[in-house]
Amino acid sequence: MRRTIGLSGCGVRNIPIASRPAPSSGPRRFRSGDAGMIGVLKRAAPLLILLAVIVLVIASGAGRYLNLDALAENEARLQQAVSAQPILAFAVFVLIYALATAASLPGASLLTLAGGLMFGTWIGGSATAIGATIGAVGVFLAVRTSFGAALKRKAEASGGRLKSLMDGLQKGAFGYILTLRLIPLFPFWLVNIACALAHAPLRAYTLATLLGILPATFIYSGIGAGLGAVIRQGGQPDLGIILKPEIFGPLLGLGLLSLGGTLYQRWSAGKTPTP
Repeated sequence: MRRTIGLSGCGVRNIPIASRPAPSSGPRRFRSGDAGMIGVLKRAAPLLILLAVIVLVIASGAGRYLNLDALAENEARLQQAVSAQPILAFAVFVLIYALATAASLPGASLLTLAGGLMFGTWIGGSATAIGATIGAVGVFLAVRTSFGAALKRKAEASGGRLKSLMDGLQKGAFGYILTLRLIPLFPFWLVNIACALAHAPLRAYTLATLLGILPATFIYSGIGAGLGAVIRQGGQPDLGIILKPEIFGPLLGLGLLSLGGTLYQRWSAGKTPTP
């Protein structure tokens, strides 16, 4: 469409001027490639957040504090923090343990000892169990949301321990997860990933994880509480404290739990038919 501006009175011809199209008021349309990329980023977001947490935890150097010497050196400070703000200290410990679990930080058992040292056997064990469960659920959701189907196909094609875990989960999620938590035949982080790839029900996964880790958690927490008692009496965290009743009792329970795991593994191997 063209229009003219009349300037004939000034001795100038009418000049045609092309009219500009009216600006569109409708929403901007994304190309199919843009929509696909946005979908990929949405699916990858939980996994990217998890990877960022792992990098931050490792970069912070938190692992260097997970040793007996550090616990003995900071025992008084930890006790003061708990006495001053018990609820806040409990919440912070749960958060730290959840992050350590999500990052698969080595030395989680020492962090469990710290919980027993700070809060005692039962409260420390409860804080550890809650934190570990939250961290495990975070990993579970991140893996299942981010490319879970593609990762599942690769795991099934590759075989190995992850494939055997997934096969067991297909038979009965709650009982199988509970057994794996009670008797740690596989690494904690590997069970988290396998459960996510096998699309285990979230409720069964969460409850089985919480209940399954309680025995070992309270045993380690009891050792931590005994360690704190020895330190407050002026002792040093060396091999000599093993003979202390407050340390030897939980260690005996841990040994029985490990023996039960070995017997169960042999029993399961005996039931498996040979090809």
